[in-house]
Amino acid sequence: MKFLIVTADDFGLHLAVNRAVEQAAREGVLTAASLMMGAPATADAVQRARGLPGLAVGLHLVLADGWSVLPRRSIPALVDDQGRFGNNMVRDGVRFFVLPAVRRQLEAEIRAQFQAFAETGLPLDHVNAHKHFHLHPTLLEMLLRIGAEFGAPAVRLPREPAWGANGSIAGPAVAGLLSPWLAIMRRRLRAARIAHNDYVFGMSGSGSMDEARLLEILARLPDGVTEIYLHPAVESGAAIAASMSGYRHTEELAALLSPRVRAAVAACGATSGSFRQLATALAAELRAA
Repeated sequence: MKFLIVTADDFGLHLAVNRAVEQAAREGVLTAASLMMGAPATADAVQRARGLPGLAVGLHLVLADGWSVLPRRSIPALVDDQGRFGNNMVRDGVRFFVLPAVRRQLEAEIRAQFQAFAETGLPLDHVNAHKHFHLHPTLLEMLLRIGAEFGAPAVRLPREPAWGANGSIAGPAVAGLLSPWLAIMRRRLRAARIAHNDYVFGMSGSGSMDEARLLEILARLPDGVTEIYLHPAVESGAAIAASMSGYRHTEELAALLSPRVRAAVAACGATSGSFRQLATALAAELRAA
């Protein structure tokens, strides 16, 4: 069995991202999008999503390199004067683990992001975190506990096969470093009865998931549940965000709209859909057990 989810991350980051998500959902192979709740174009993204009933929308928790939902006075240990999280994830990861006061602020912000998504009225399809920060055990515990209160049905498992590195020598090394954390994460998701993918593609190729890359992945699509995520936009690079100066957003949008990619999706033997469909199937299995 092959099940395929094609997701656009950073929905709400910029109007150029939102326009691309809408176009790819209407005309391309996009099935899902992950929504940032505190970003500059979030309100526009929500409005567009309400007009796209075929697009599954999930929560893209932002706890690094992005904007908070709560004001700085509520979480002064987490954000700067502009309400932005830092990008030193190693340092912040240590702080989250060892400082109770920081953890309390972190929990408040995570809850606020879930609440903000709930207030949109959009069905919650899945949860993941910007830059896969939910691999951190403390964040994962909070995500699962708070997510259960909001009916979170599924979580992205950032497990990319070594061959997905597309020739990068860093790919296997990163996969090896992440392996123990992924094992912990998978056990926690299963214990919480949360649906998840088996594989993901887009980590090593972040910002460069062009037509050729998608065709290669689809030609070798493994059995099980695969998520391919991209960062489409109608502009590229630093026009979207300073930290994305090397991203080829427009090429990723072109890949989602490509007739060759559409044909490859149809030919790969996979059913295309959403995380919520997986969660529904998992719930049915548990009832029958």
